[in-house]
Amino acid sequence: MNEWMVSIQEWLNHVQHLTPEQLQRKLESYSAFGPLPGIIAPFLESLLPFLPLLLIIAVNANIYGLGPGILYSWVGVCCGCMLVFWLARRLGGGFRGWLQRKFPASSRFFAWIEKRGFTPIFLLSCFPFSPSVLVNIASGLTTVPMRVFVTAILMGKGVMITSVSLLSFDIAKIMDAPWRIGIAIAALVIMWLLGKRLELKFQT
Repeated sequence: MNEWMVSIQEWLNHVQHLTPEQLQRKLESYSAFGPLPGIIAPFLESLLPFLPLLLIIAVNANIYGLGPGILYSWVGVCCGCMLVFWLARRLGGGFRGWLQRKFPASSRFFAWIEKRGFTPIFLLSCFPFSPSVLVNIASGLTTVPMRVFVTAILMGKGVMITSVSLLSFDIAKIMDAPWRIGIAIAALVIMWLLGKRLELKFQT
């Protein structure tokens, strides 16, 4: 049992310290499986948040191409988020109450998500450094409808993944294509405006 735990710890340490080149070679070694590695890697990050999501997204864009790389990362990340949300809602039980007793400040976070619904989930999903797994679990422990969560995640992660992919794809030539930076910024603004309209719809 101890040897098994040591092996897992060694593997986790190895994954955490992979360079972009090493990760790209690792995913390319599974090219016979088609898009599956590009989907499974970001899916696993939703369950194991210590995995380097931004690096995985960048590598997907450079291995599969910009369009397919964005799609594979988006499918993997969103499916992982939905699974964590579903598990939290089904298995959470009294966990929310325990959290609120242990950490009174968490009550404000739960209230914010329940009151605003779409907006906080969408915004937190847009930013690459937000604690995604905590957002997914917290959303599952609230009364936010699943359709609101799914819509916010699909849109928010779409913004984040597209922006990261545009900025990291063939990065050596990014200054020759400033439109990529412009699109990344425009995508965030457009999705924000759409998100506000959807929030009004969900609140009616």
